[in-house]
Parts: sequence; C-alpha cells; structure tokens
Amino acid sequence: MTVNKRRNLSIGLYEKALPGSMSWQERLICAKDAGYNFMEISIDETDERISRLKWSNDEKIKLRNLSEKIGLPFITMCLSGNRRFPIGSAYSDIRRKGVEMIIDAISFASKVGIRIVQLAGYDVISGEKSTADSSQMFASNLKHCVKYASAAGVMLAIENVDCDFGDSLDKLMVYVNDISSPWLQLYPDFGNLTAMGQDANSELLAYCSHITAIHVKDTREKVVRNVAYGEGIVDFIGAFEILKKGGFNGPFLLEMWADKNKDNFEIIKSSRLWVLQRLEKVYFRR
Repeated sequence: MTVNKRRNLSIGLYEKALPGSMSWQERLICAKDAGYNFMEISIDETDERISRLKWSNDEKIKLRNLSEKIGLPFITMCLSGNRRFPIGSAYSDIRRKGVEMIIDAISFASKVGIRIVQLAGYDVISGEKSTADSSQMFASNLKHCVKYASAAGVMLAIENVDCDFGDSLDKLMVYVNDISSPWLQLYPDFGNLTAMGQDANSELLAYCSHITAIHVKDTREKVVRNVAYGEGIVDFIGAFEILKKGGFNGPFLLEMWADKNKDNFEIIKSSRLWVLQRLEKVYFRR
C-alpha cells in the first residue's frame, strides 16, 4: 500500500461510496484517481455481497491481482452482514450462519490480502431483545471466531453501532478484554458515537491502544448514514486531536454511500480533501 511519505497518513474509501454498477477495475481506478490509499470491501446484508464469501480461491486471487495491478489494495473489510445474522441471536440457525460468515470472511481476507475484518456490534436481530443469554452467546461465538482469525493472521475488530448493545466502546471492550487476544480489537466509528450520544473523545482516548482503524463520517443525533461532511454534528478536529494524543496512526476509512443523482467521483475526491485538511491540521501542526 502506498502511503504519502510526507504526510504518513493512510486514507481509504468505503466500497459503497461508488455505484454498485461499476466493475472492480472501475472502482479501484476511480478511488486511486481521487487520491485514496486503499479500499474497504463491503460484505453487507444483501445476498449478492454475502455470496462473495463463497467465491472460489481463483476468484479471490483474481481480485487481489487486480488490486495489485492498479496499485490500490484492499486492507479492510466491513462485515456488516452480521447485522442480519448476529452471533448472539436466540435463533440457532441465525447464530450458525453468523459464525459461518465470520469464518468465511477470515478465509476471504487471507486470500485477498485484507488485514482487518470489521465486525458490527450487534448481538441480536432487529426486533429481538438483548439478554444476558444473547451476550453470553455473542461472547462464546466471538471467541470461537477469534481462534480462526489468529491462526490465519487476520485481525477482527468490532465497530460501535446504532443499538444499545454496541453503541459505545466501553461496552465492546468488555468482550475484547474477556477474550484477551491480540487478534481482537476495536474499529471505532466516532460518527456513530456522536450520533448515539456517547462522549466520543473520552472513549477514543481511553481505548486508543486497542484501535486498529477508524471509520470517519459525519452524523446527526440518531442519524448515522448519508450526512455530508461538515453538515452534521461531529467534532472532527477534537477526535483527530485525541487520536494523535493517544498515538494512533492507523488507517482512516471514509464511509459514504453513492448517490445515483450526483457526481460520485467529485464527492469522494472533495470529501477526501475535506478530511485530509483537518487531519493535517492536527497531525502536522507545528
């Protein structure tokens, strides 16, 4: 992965910031031309993206070779599909599918060259109540998956989300501490923390040594998607200052969603510059 040596910052793009109709070659070239250092692949709740986990080894290697040829690697995966198949659900078939997805994601990552698989912090499906049992099953199944990840040399990292179970880093660190493996850490989204009313800066500082990567996006109260940078309530400068203070220098991932009615290339290009300007203001302040 190419990192600007002067800036020493790695900024990636969420796959879904570009239209799904684009080929992988088009997406990768577009992201590279916009100045990004890497791309995050999405395995969301749709059957189409979940089916990627069952690709043949040849298909996985083909994607890796394409990214290497273009010069824009995949280094993170957003495995948000576990929102549909959470590993703490009372429904055994949903739990089994969730665990299978994570194990398949680890295998996919090891073939494509992905270093970090981000897990969504959901224990149960929408409408299902979190309980002590769901928490225990989440922890047990997560520990099982971490064994596979550690053997493959792939990092699992939990993202804070928009539900009570996983809306703060405080809550997620319970599982990180309990499992106590270098292969299970945090992948915070400080936009989500802000939207859910958490003290983003204090949580980032408290757990900075466990952060593998950062999702960077703007949000409003209880609104965690499709808020343009600078139009929400997130304190970017404050978050970046805390991360610098805590010694974080890992990947920053810009999470956006494509709009068929807009010029998405210009959006990803201008958004990167908007975030980079604030990162440089903090990380390279004289």
